[in-house]
Amino acid sequence: MTIQSITEATRDLLDEKEAGLFLDTAPGTLSVWRSTGRYNLPFVKIGRKVRYRRADLLAWLKKRTRESGATE
Repeated sequence: MTIQSITEATRDLLDEKEAGLFLDTAPGTLSVWRSTGRYNLPFVKIGRKVRYRRADLLAWLKKRTRESGATE
């Protein structure tokens, strides 16, 4: 990996606050979802830090998109 590819890859990582803004959800809510396993929302753990890949957030939203009020 080159420095440029590493920089591009880490630019795609969002911290809890950024991910919360992206999902219109409080960072604390994301923490609860992680600890309880309520939603299968992928995250990356780097030491004590938690990061979310933008692509994972988009895929998660797409999976949760419904065309009717019915749940699966």
